[in-house]
Amino acid sequence: MPKLYGARRPCVTLLPMPEEPQTTTRTVTTTVATATATATAKPPVDAGRGDYRAAFAVKEFRAVFVAHALSLLGVVVSEIALTVLVYELTGSPLLSALAFALGFLPYLVGGTLLSGVADRFPARRVLVVCDLVCAGCAALMALPATPVVALLALRCAIAAVSPVFSGTRMATLTAILGEGDLFVLGRSLLRIVSQSAVLVGFGLGGVLLAFVPPRGALVITLGTFLASALLLRLGTRRRPARAGSGSLMRYSLSGTRQVLGDRRIRALLLLLWVPPMFVVAPEALAAAYADEIGVGTAWVGLLMCAMPVGTIAGELYAGAALSPAARSRIVLPLAGCGLLPLLAYPFQPDLGWILLALVLAGSTGAYTLGLDRWFVDAVPEELRGRAMTVHTAGLMTIQGVGMALAGAAAEFWAVSTVVGGVGVLGTLCCLLLALEVRRTGRTVGNAGEGGGKGERESERKGGEM
Repeated sequence: MPKLYGARRPCVTLLPMPEEPQTTTRTVTTTVATATATATAKPPVDAGRGDYRAAFAVKEFRAVFVAHALSLLGVVVSEIALTVLVYELTGSPLLSALAFALGFLPYLVGGTLLSGVADRFPARRVLVVCDLVCAGCAALMALPATPVVALLALRCAIAAVSPVFSGTRMATLTAILGEGDLFVLGRSLLRIVSQSAVLVGFGLGGVLLAFVPPRGALVITLGTFLASALLLRLGTRRRPARAGSGSLMRYSLSGTRQVLGDRRIRALLLLLWVPPMFVVAPEALAAAYADEIGVGTAWVGLLMCAMPVGTIAGELYAGAALSPAARSRIVLPLAGCGLLPLLAYPFQPDLGWILLALVLAGSTGAYTLGLDRWFVDAVPEELRGRAMTVHTAGLMTIQGVGMALAGAAAEFWAVSTVVGGVGVLGTLCCLLLALEVRRTGRTVGNAGEGGGKGERESERKGGEM
């Protein structure tokens, strides 16, 4: 196993302060103040195995976590409310579905053209402004005079801002929690919140709309975005921008080229993107599969919930029970074989076995904990914000593509055949990607042993030219 994957030695060593002749009280006070400021400026450095409690012990992370939950709640409620509102105004199922689909499409544009924002401006400012932009869009949506075209445009604006917000937050976690195991656990907790939103968010949104009109629900969305902005403004420390000058669009596109031009980073990104592209097929086709096997609509909810339940369980187990080294060891096996449970579909077993297969497929998502660590290790500090934004934009876009392709295939073949085919094709692609990640890991590890950081940087620059 390459040395890159192992536990990293702490990068900060606290040495005892040398004894100096006592001159004046002012000198001692200045020295102590400087030492205290330096200590508080450093992110936590984890020396070995941690757990989720260690992440929650960091005050700034608690603020980010609650802000993430509030912001996510706002997005979920706005998606439901906007879909219902557009249908009430137009009576068109197409436009209603488009209002929901627009949550995916602008991710690619925002993540590509605006990724430079995450590195060029101070992170706290970016996060707060993104929340305020979303709040402004929600406020305009809630106005009775806002037409349908404007509602759809405002939905696009929120979706375009989302990858910048998510990428900046991911990059900021490395400053709050450090680049080691605490970062991995913090990312895992944010993903668990996102998966939990799939389970309960839409249900709560439906209940909410039973008591308030869609525009009233959008007012609640406005409140969640404002609360998130306030938490981030008061609960996180100001940090300087990482780098950047010149045209924002050129800077953003340059960062995207650097990220995708580096063989190691590209391989890690693809391993983060491709399994989710295939694994969304059973959820996208849940209603069609329930109809195919002749079960009631109540089973559709179970089919859609089974995989998120497995994902949450897998993440919690890997984060709480496994050491960082163990999480690294399971990355390639789980990523390469995580779609194999979908091969149960063509055999048309009882629905209980299908649900178990979906839970197993979801639980293999635990590979992302170790992969997150590899990704942070591979990306240079000055590129981190743009890399995280590209990662978020690509993930959302490729999942939308996966859903569309699965639906198109189900027009010609039975759903059970399509999902089984997804399992075969996806496993083949994931195994090839796992081999590529392994090869690039060995290359970087050998470069690190031979020449250290200088040679690794030269190799990266050479890959970008």
